[in-house]
Amino acid sequence: MSNHLQEALETLKGTGVRITPQRHAILEYLINSMTHPTADDIYKALEDKFPNMSVATVYNNLRVFREVGIVKELTYGDASSRFDYVTTEHYHVICESCGKIVDFHYPGLDEVEKLAAHITDFDISHHRMEIYGTCPDCTAKKAH
Repeated sequence: MSNHLQEALETLKGTGVRITPQRHAILEYLINSMTHPTADDIYKALEDKFPNMSVATVYNNLRVFREVGIVKELTYGDASSRFDYVTTEHYHVICESCGKIVDFHYPGLDEVEKLAAHITDFDISHHRMEIYGTCPDCTAKKAH
């Protein structure tokens, strides 16, 4: 079992959330997935293993994970939210052709938050930065 999964399970237990086999599988899938899956993606990946699990079960568990703070919901204007297991602070690079989202590790822009707070007197809670472009796969397809 990965350290991330162990930490996430401990966090859930610490908040009184029961660890069901479905919860465990959804969490494990999210941690091992680098694709920032939608709830439907997760459901489709796990439906053979859990034939009685519904899409609603996946959504409900993702909501619990988000409330506990171990999963982030990413909304980028398209119809479906994508979900990202919270590890270190990172940003996302998004392909405008296929929608692929890739993690981009860069030191957090905390000084921007401090400056924004100073100038506006807002109590800043967080920020989000997205970088858009075309992924190598889509670039290669366009070249042919």
